[in-house]
Amino acid sequence: MTDHPSAPPRRVVASVDDALVRAVELAARGPAWGPNPRVGCVILAPTTAGDGRREVLAEGWHRGAGTPHAEAAALAAAREAGVDVRGATAVVTLEPCNHTGRTGPCAVALEQAGVAEVVYAVADPNPVAAGGAAYLTSRGVRTELRPSPAATELTHAWATAAAAGRPYVILKTATTLDGRVAAADGSSRWITGPEARAHAHGVRATVDAIAVGTGTVAADDPALTARRPDGDLAAHQPLRVVVGRTEVPADARLRAEDGGELVHLATHDVAEVLAALAAREVRTLLVEGGPRLATAFLDAGVVDELHAYVAPVLLGAGRGAVGDLGVTTIADALRWRTHDVRRLGEDVLLTARSSLSPEEA
Repeated sequence: MTDHPSAPPRRVVASVDDALVRAVELAARGPAWGPNPRVGCVILAPTTAGDGRREVLAEGWHRGAGTPHAEAAALAAAREAGVDVRGATAVVTLEPCNHTGRTGPCAVALEQAGVAEVVYAVADPNPVAAGGAAYLTSRGVRTELRPSPAATELTHAWATAAAAGRPYVILKTATTLDGRVAAADGSSRWITGPEARAHAHGVRATVDAIAVGTGTVAADDPALTARRPDGDLAAHQPLRVVVGRTEVPADARLRAEDGGELVHLATHDVAEVLAALAAREVRTLLVEGGPRLATAFLDAGVVDELHAYVAPVLLGAGRGAVGDLGVTTIADALRWRTHDVRRLGEDVLLTARSSLSPEEA
């Protein structure tokens, strides 16, 4: 085979399940941001060795909006290498799309290439693009849904956004042990340590947009850039969204510094904010503050994931992370499921999710 970037050297995998593991690895090479999901594809030869192993014919993954989807990339790699995929099995992390957008439908491409079987790990929740498996089945191509927790996790935010028809919302807080985001005099730099702040910048570099309120702009004059540990700008810079009717000052760092496009949404209506961002194909929104904006998103019931950075610090007074949510009894408390807990230097990051993913529901 040639050295096409999507075409591996001829090798053997132990099983279709191993090919699916490899497809997840390939998918993770794609960008976490953008309107499209991260998808990987491995095409296996139709014949097996005596122990059931198959030869890998080609591989592919999606490199971002406007580029070939994973299945199309794998088929292109096979063509370039002169490999016949008729009768082959395509192992894909996500159900092949049945929709013509920036690129053609992958389900049609696989069927026309003569692939005999498609194994996929996650059903497509997007009503616009779903139906690939049904199309393939109608054309005589065998299909199998073979769930994979790793593939489900990789597509979780995108799948949730596609099913909801709005961006996946991550709410970030950085607090003391007693839930304060600032001291009584308003000072807040820095509650968390450098490791936690570096991690937060890493998250910024994976989302489509970051949102703060006009109050935070006035109080903190944030840049809302995503930076690497060395201080340089990350390759991807999300949209910088300011919510509220107060104009962004002409000398604000949001205007002066390098970074993502500045989008000022002069409204206090969370639904309007999400609709405006969905129209821009924003799939993941990181809400960074302050307490008023956090409370508005929580009140609207649209927070899908919490990133709670907690420092071993006590203030005893000062601003809390959120305002009044109308909860008067513990039975009415807003609750999430703990997804992950990790130590970052002296701080702790608790990640929690509001509900099961579309695939688990």
